[in-house]
Amino acid sequence: MNSAPSLSKQDINLLPLKKYGGAVEIISSNQQLMAMLPELVAERVLGFDIEVRPTFKCGDHFPPALVQMAGKKKVFLVQLKKLHSLHLLAGLFADPKIIKAGVAVAADIAKLHEVMRFTPAGFIDLGKLAAKKGIKAMGVRTLAAQLLGLRISKGAQCSNWERSELTPAQTLYAATDAWVCRELFLFLEKMGDRVKK
Repeated sequence: MNSAPSLSKQDINLLPLKKYGGAVEIISSNQQLMAMLPELVAERVLGFDIEVRPTFKCGDHFPPALVQMAGKKKVFLVQLKKLHSLHLLAGLFADPKIIKAGVAVAADIAKLHEVMRFTPAGFIDLGKLAAKKGIKAMGVRTLAAQLLGLRISKGAQCSNWERSELTPAQTLYAATDAWVCRELFLFLEKMGDRVKK
């Protein structure tokens, strides 16, 4: 398959800026997660991403702060520090029946293993999936531009994800990233070739 022409940064900056515009559920307790679990496990595909507090000094290290999962009608943002147990999430991440589609998922899984143990199943790396179809693009922003013809903002990427209350900008950024991952998977799935879990 011929690879699609890659877009320059200038090309991407000319594309329309798109933000997630649907419902967002911020999960900050185990009770909330338990209440939302039936909605999560009912999804066939979840757009998946995590956020970690950025490090600005050599030697600084922070555990994952936020897990984002985008379903068909809602994005779920899970504040990990506010949960006293992560076994419900670990069960979701080990479920092979639910596709969790994201970019560089191996690194995200390794990061999540710092705070919970699970045997990952159902994870799809969008970069690898795109490469199999002859598309040379790395990163959510580049894939979104090349495949969906839209630009997503990375403005809140280096903000403090361990804040007790997420800012509206953080919420929108995190939800958009997960939503775009789900849209990218559905787009790649429609391109043909059966997607293998």
